[in-house]
Amino acid sequence: MTQASYTDKNILVFAPHPDDAELAMGGTIALLIEQGWHITIADVTTGEPTPAGSEAIRKSETEAASKALGITERINLGLPNRYVEVNLQNRQILAETIRQYKPRWVFAPFTPDAHPDHVHISQLVQDACFAAKLTKTDMKYEPHHPEKVIYYYATHLKVHPTPSFCIDISSQWDKKVAAMTAYQSQFWSNQKEPGKQGWIIDHLSSMNHYFGNRTGVAYAEPFFTHELVALTGLESLL
Repeated sequence: MTQASYTDKNILVFAPHPDDAELAMGGTIALLIEQGWHITIADVTTGEPTPAGSEAIRKSETEAASKALGITERINLGLPNRYVEVNLQNRQILAETIRQYKPRWVFAPFTPDAHPDHVHISQLVQDACFAAKLTKTDMKYEPHHPEKVIYYYATHLKVHPTPSFCIDISSQWDKKVAAMTAYQSQFWSNQKEPGKQGWIIDHLSSMNHYFGNRTGVAYAEPFFTHELVALTGLESLL
């Protein structure tokens, strides 16, 4: 693939598995696309095998979810689901992806998390952002250093998030629901109890409504940064 051109409106979202980006920040992705940002989703694994899924099913579901949110550029890095390791080879794969797509901001899964893939990929993203700026290496593409890593909440632990900021997704809520509904193999057909089919919609509704309620809107998605976040003015506050 060729080197992508840099603009200050490029964003790269690393997702451990297809559906993680939609689950955690689907509304924000739809909003940013509406605002003219170029979003690239890099699914690090295919997410397979799963009880009711397959490579073909998951690919079809991911395409439908991407269409629901307006995502036009999505890649899969092909690392092994369940077995992602923090090593130099994988760091280089992610770093070269950063160098290729040249994002202003990078999104990664928040830790701690019960899923080893989430934990390891979060660490790999942080390490890769540093490595991507290095010169005199054998990595492909020109050096690039994102301004900030922003962490989204797709954790398997029952934690109470303490986010750095939230984004109002009230007007994008229906798109997020449509994107999550595309993953039938993950949240419907894999549930033996009919009452649990589609549980993810109730879960996300409760979580995003809670953060919306705390910030004065209908629905909001929480995010965390290790670094301070600055506003250009008070008009940015809701």
